[in-house]
Amino acid sequence: MSEWQYNKLESYLGNAISLGRGDIISKDDINHYPGPYPIYSSSAHNNGKFGEFGKFMFDEELITWSIDGGGSFFYRPKHKFSVTNVCGYMRILDKELDAQFIYYCLSNQHKHLTFDYTTKAHPSVIKKLYSIPKIAYVRQRKIAKILVNLDSTIEKTEALIEKYQQVKAGLMHDLFTRGITADGKLRPNQEQAPELYQETAIGWIPKEWVSDKFGENIAVIDPNPSHRYPAEVNDGYPICSTENFSGENGFAFKKSKLVSESTFQSQQNRCQFKENDVVFARKGKLGLARRYGTDKKVFSHTVVLMKPSTNQVDANWLLWLSRSHWLLKAIDVTMNTNSGVPTLGVEFIKGITVPFPEISEQKLINQSLDAISNKIEIEVNKREKLLKQKSGLMHDLLTGKVSVSLDEENAHV
Repeated sequence: MSEWQYNKLESYLGNAISLGRGDIISKDDINHYPGPYPIYSSSAHNNGKFGEFGKFMFDEELITWSIDGGGSFFYRPKHKFSVTNVCGYMRILDKELDAQFIYYCLSNQHKHLTFDYTTKAHPSVIKKLYSIPKIAYVRQRKIAKILVNLDSTIEKTEALIEKYQQVKAGLMHDLFTRGITADGKLRPNQEQAPELYQETAIGWIPKEWVSDKFGENIAVIDPNPSHRYPAEVNDGYPICSTENFSGENGFAFKKSKLVSESTFQSQQNRCQFKENDVVFARKGKLGLARRYGTDKKVFSHTVVLMKPSTNQVDANWLLWLSRSHWLLKAIDVTMNTNSGVPTLGVEFIKGITVPFPEISEQKLINQSLDAISNKIEIEVNKREKLLKQKSGLMHDLLTGKVSVSLDEENAHV
């Protein structure tokens, strides 16, 4: 049990902590005074960054939070920056209080509170809702150091994920425009070696490739043409929709409804699910694609199932074709002309013209893209484990449930 004592945030206001609110910064202001200094606002994305400005309000360590955007807290190390009027700021005045520790305390409590655009996190509101534990400064610093180090590891993992994603995007474009030769090298591009390419209705493609409609070599199956979910059960197989697509390649079924064995068998008889079949989002989140995998599941009308229908298509390569720009640019046109929730019809998907390399080249493309995708999946899983670890540590360390050692230079739990 924790023996910590807590005081409301409002009891620290005055000599220990001060609260304030940012200024209105318009687009005209930004255009009139362009510059390099960040502006933070109510967004929870991109570390709350709104834009850049030629002026700055602060050049000090502060804690900021979003008044209108859900109340999320941010730690701001000393640098030149501004905050808008929908953003609050907290200045730590007492040398016995550590700003990073306070930030983590507030963030941990924030998980149990709800703010929105109606119930706003004004300074007068938050001062009554949050509490700060009364513990020694040295202990505050040790706890903050542990969490800062963990955050640094998470940030490095996220940076690596972003790097791999950029590599994959570039590789996808090259492999689906230039292809790969038997020795594992990309062909020279069309400008460098025009003799290696042919012009088709969809653009320049390698001479060894053929262009054809998607449906000529690939079956596109609507697994649930009735658009109705079967009867629910307490123990059975999950229903998969576009909302269940998770991570780089997987599915998440925590909140999915379940159906019976007989319902699964009925859809299995219709679709003949195989591990490498592609589950493709055709409603709402258009164009997302996953392999079916090994876990049994049924599908809603928001997806279609794709599988090779001829020996001209490698089953593993089909996933990458369904993620390629050849398919996605046709979908973009549909999204731009569709009112309401965009939905792709089965016949529309079948009618999209795409290139088909020879089977041997499809397999080489698949190997290259699977390799980078697996790297991303490893880092995504690592990030998820780190985030769970952080959540547990924040609860344990910031409530006093677990103590930290103060005897060694490097703190540990």
